[in-house]
Amino acid sequence: MKVKSNQFIPAAQIAIQDGDLQSAVSFGTQSGFTKRQAAMFADGEAHGQEMRQQAATIKRHALNPLPDLLEQAEANMQANGIQVMWAVDSAEANRHVLEIARRHDVHAVVKSKSMVTEEIGLNQTLEAADIQVLETDLGEYIVQLSGETPSHIVIPVVHKTKESIRDLFIQKAGMPPTDDTEDMANFARQKLRQHFLSADMGISGGNFIIAETGTLCLVTNEGNGRMVTTVPKVHIALMGIERLVPTYDDLALMLTLLPRAATGQKISVYTQIVRGPRREGEVDGALERHLVLVDNGRT
Repeated sequence: MKVKSNQFIPAAQIAIQDGDLQSAVSFGTQSGFTKRQAAMFADGEAHGQEMRQQAATIKRHALNPLPDLLEQAEANMQANGIQVMWAVDSAEANRHVLEIARRHDVHAVVKSKSMVTEEIGLNQTLEAADIQVLETDLGEYIVQLSGETPSHIVIPVVHKTKESIRDLFIQKAGMPPTDDTEDMANFARQKLRQHFLSADMGISGGNFIIAETGTLCLVTNEGNGRMVTTVPKVHIALMGIERLVPTYDDLALMLTLLPRAATGQKISVYTQIVRGPRREGEVDGALERHLVLVDNGRT
């Protein structure tokens, strides 16, 4: 993946002159800040800060014995039928995914939002191997159509206006002209649905690994995470090794805090617990489920 971080100053000088970008970022950041403050401190400043401190304590309790917790999580996930792989860097992580894709003769992949895959440049690796990759998170889909990279880890298109997205959908995706945001979202939903049904493999990130049970937790607002992890026959999750919580009780607090901090919601629309591949007698779910645990400098 081409590194652009060393081009920040010249890129920023160009962006400062872009009125539409400035308007979009100002609106998006102010709206996000206002919603976050309202959700985090709805029951008072002291209550919000106490939740944050409890979450910090949980993270410290996970990071201090991290090697032991990782081994516990790996053993429990394997017992649940999840195939666990380790990656010391981005090259090894990409190699794991590519090997699984080739083993299953994968030609088309659907992805839900994953910052780890952005970090390691997974899309470029798969596309170089002639594997079609489609982002299914609406913001990531817009970024992919425009040939850009996400500008924010929660709101990938915080830099875009409604008008620029409308024009992109018309020019690149064949959307009938409309200014209605609901019509635009429905158009994207219909475009993506056919890809969910025809993809050979689904790829996702993940918000938490619960060590005591060997389960994965995904938190989303659009439902695409459930489609990616249940419709294709093969699912691969890629997660940083720090994404551990020791117990379900710890997860409960994190799920209280995460949507407040990320999007200003008291609860996310979809909270998904993934225990393993499809069991005998079940009618849906991936037949094969993998997890790639990524270090890539974290230790």
